[in-house]
Amino acid sequence: MLAGFLEKQGVRNYMIEVGGEVRTAGHNARGEHWQIGIDKPVGEEAGDGRPLQTIVSLSGKALATSGSYRKFVERDGKKFSHAIDPRTGYPIEHNLLSVSVVADDCATADAYATAFLVMGIEKSKEIARRAGVKFYGIYANTAGNLQVHSTLEAQD
Repeated sequence: MLAGFLEKQGVRNYMIEVGGEVRTAGHNARGEHWQIGIDKPVGEEAGDGRPLQTIVSLSGKALATSGSYRKFVERDGKKFSHAIDPRTGYPIEHNLLSVSVVADDCATADAYATAFLVMGIEKSKEIARRAGVKFYGIYANTAGNLQVHSTLEAQD
């Protein structure tokens, strides 16, 4: 809605961020595509603040990220995600920590990002491929090391 308002006012270059969803058009003050950071999925208790995992170049697109690494409850040493699997009614239990989706609008990007977070990395790859959706997924391998599956052009 904000993008539509700005465009009706004749604004052609903008970057809007509301609640972690980003919508871009045109270029920044340097005449370049907007550079949007994707956070590394580490807790702020690591003392590093909010380090970036990568940077994505956007213009005329939206980006939304869903993650399970900040919003969780810990009980008896086990973390329970805020993301609920609607098939089970329980918190998700897989290794996908963060997924960012690029789409034409924020609603679409956010819907896919949330769905992918619930599905996990393997199912997300399949659905994204069939739907032609671009995404950047960060997951932990069996050793707990961060891995990336991306169909976006990112600047690591």
